[in-house]
Amino acid sequence: MPSRKEIAGRALGLIDLTNLNEDCTEDAIDALCDQAATPFGPVAAICIWPRFVAQARARLGVGNAIRIATVVNFPSGDAAVESVLEETRGAIADGADEIDLVIPYKALAAGDEAALRAMVAAIRAETEGKALLKVIVESGELKDPALISTASTVALEEGTDFIKTSTGKVAVNATPETAEIMLTALKAFGDEKRGFKPAGGIRTVAEAGDYLAIADRIMGEGWATAKTFRFGASSLLKDVLAALQGDGAVAPGADY
Repeated sequence: MPSRKEIAGRALGLIDLTNLNEDCTEDAIDALCDQAATPFGPVAAICIWPRFVAQARARLGVGNAIRIATVVNFPSGDAAVESVLEETRGAIADGADEIDLVIPYKALAAGDEAALRAMVAAIRAETEGKALLKVIVESGELKDPALISTASTVALEEGTDFIKTSTGKVAVNATPETAEIMLTALKAFGDEKRGFKPAGGIRTVAEAGDYLAIADRIMGEGWATAKTFRFGASSLLKDVLAALQGDGAVAPGADY
């Protein structure tokens, strides 16, 4: 069994360091960019509101290993396709490397699979060759395992690069049970270059280790790299750095 320090070393480069707080400020974005470059190496990406993408790009510079992810149709999933397309175009123009798209999960739950297909296909066409696309299925609101699996498979069929559990804005976000469902759907889809991102509520190295163990078991050891696996988290980095420094576990916070 890997040690706490070994898990932390593995998790560090898989983190999408996130600030999607309603009261986020320009100063907080500068701090997030700085925190993303740790003494032990960089995180995979920062994940921020679209309005801060240009600022983050200026702070990080072009060609930085730390990628900039932003969210669209977030968090409700209720916007019209054309509105989400406009939001996506603006984010890419501002320097976003990755687009995290919330699906119309309420429509899907009501039986409208076509709405999901149309949204993902449209944003995939816009991001193709320009930005990585991660699709947020909002698993805690879909609830039904079969529906979560369907959302994951349809998103993959329509070209998403990643399937992601949650916005972090609802009562139930990432869970090991959901990871099992979504990774099983990904394995069945048969394209191991596609990825998975558990997001929301992952705050400790031990929790990160649980998700990595599930990925190793379903997808195979060595599959989970920054190209195929991310943690959406705001406070996980604190515990990862404590582990790498040899300090004790950090008490989990109450944020994303």
